[in-house]
Amino acid sequence: MPTCLITGVTGQDGAYLSRFMLEKGYRVIGMMRRSASSDVVGERLRWLGILGQVELVDGNLIDLASLIRTVQTYQPDEVYNLGAQSFVAASWNQPIVTGQVTGLGVTNLLEALRFAKPDARFYQASSSEMFGLIQAARQNETTPFYPRSPYAVAKLYGHWMTVNHRESFGMHASSGILFNHESPLRGIEFVTRKVTDGVARIKLGLARELPLGNLEARRDWGHARDYVRAMWLMLQQDLADDYVVATGRTMAIREFCRIAFAHVGLNYEDHVVTRADLIRPAEVDVLLGDADKARRVLGWQPSITLEDMIAEMVEADLARHRARLSA
Repeated sequence: MPTCLITGVTGQDGAYLSRFMLEKGYRVIGMMRRSASSDVVGERLRWLGILGQVELVDGNLIDLASLIRTVQTYQPDEVYNLGAQSFVAASWNQPIVTGQVTGLGVTNLLEALRFAKPDARFYQASSSEMFGLIQAARQNETTPFYPRSPYAVAKLYGHWMTVNHRESFGMHASSGILFNHESPLRGIEFVTRKVTDGVARIKLGLARELPLGNLEARRDWGHARDYVRAMWLMLQQDLADDYVVATGRTMAIREFCRIAFAHVGLNYEDHVVTRADLIRPAEVDVLLGDADKARRVLGWQPSITLEDMIAEMVEADLARHRARLSA
């Protein structure tokens, strides 16, 4: 039985990847940092019905000793680094911790592997936010980066350290430059869940309006279930490399709202209000990915449409709120 180590295991991607790897027959070791809310940190794994199948271990990306100890103990064949301070908006208020976790944490994990399990295959969760102020209409692996937030800057550091370890030490280290990917497990602080949760609240009479920031920002949105499959495919290749993972379709937040509200028979214009304090200091106006390399080399392509994903998210949030109301 092959063993994989997943950091950020309690997040959206960590949960879906854990289920995917379990289905593939892996032993799944999930690294999680200690939290004051430790009683609820496994909710996503529980929601997927796999909490008891993932072996959770304590560790922290900014604590090299804990990483070395984990790698030495479990000797993973594959390591997926999904742990990060991943909320872009928060990175302006917490730039140092974002740099420590999202940037330097990658180096810590790579160094732990280099000394304790150098033959392990490594996946780094890079981000389309690294493209920022886009230098090409469609972004692929050769498009120059122009990060526009502390989060994106930190991700860029982690990305290049992954490349550097691959080229300097011959490590099988790949980066997935993933464009936005969502699901019912997305954190409530992200705009997509903010929208679908708001739709559910308004439909059930729990709220009347939904405050948002820039409605014209455009993103290339896919489903997290599709994107974790791409992560695994990267580590099955003979040679490590970097891949853009995207749908090739971009949509404004305004249109996302229209589809989500229409799913429950409502007009978004009657409920969505814009607030200046929700607009980022430096906005990324549009992202549109070109995943041709992933299609050619990995044989990957998305299977879930944006409309189906939005409907799934709205229905999940309706179910959550109905359950609370009936409790």
